[in-house]
Amino acid sequence: MKLLRTIRLDASDTFVFEKPAEPGEWAVSGAFAFAHCDPANLTGKARTAFRAGFLGLTSLGRSTLVQIVDADETDRSAIVEMLATHLVARFGAPDLATARLAAEEETDFAISLCNHTPGVLIAVTRSHESGAIREVFRTLRPRNGAGHASAFEFLEVVGDDDGSVEHFDLESLDKGAGR
Repeated sequence: MKLLRTIRLDASDTFVFEKPAEPGEWAVSGAFAFAHCDPANLTGKARTAFRAGFLGLTSLGRSTLVQIVDADETDRSAIVEMLATHLVARFGAPDLATARLAAEEETDFAISLCNHTPGVLIAVTRSHESGAIREVFRTLRPRNGAGHASAFEFLEVVGDDDGSVEHFDLESLDKGAGR
């Protein structure tokens, strides 16, 4: 089984999120945290968290990127319990049994995002359309099998790991922004 852990390739998460997740936390999408707010009214760091943040489960902080990692059923169970506890304590779930069902669903959704090899990174882009939260996920892998040294050394994976990739050059995007 594979699950998601937060990763920080540079210090940007510490600037863009009110509460950044620490590297290495178990993570889920966390879109549910915005279910009872109007995303159109979010501003600043809260808007950034809505638009591009995964939820770290230890800190309840946000991370721009998560990494697919190998895991086992013990890890999955720990994630479900941690998330269920947060759902009761912080998100208004009526009891632990109900929260566990929601945590199972959220964890299974995170697992469904892990259909690539361990080490691949995932980014999310969220929007609010027709009263619903829409999420689009992109997968990124290191160029030429390199480690995760720099945020500028990735290829975007399009589709499955079948060799069809689209080059995603963050450095060129930054230069094109007129900086």
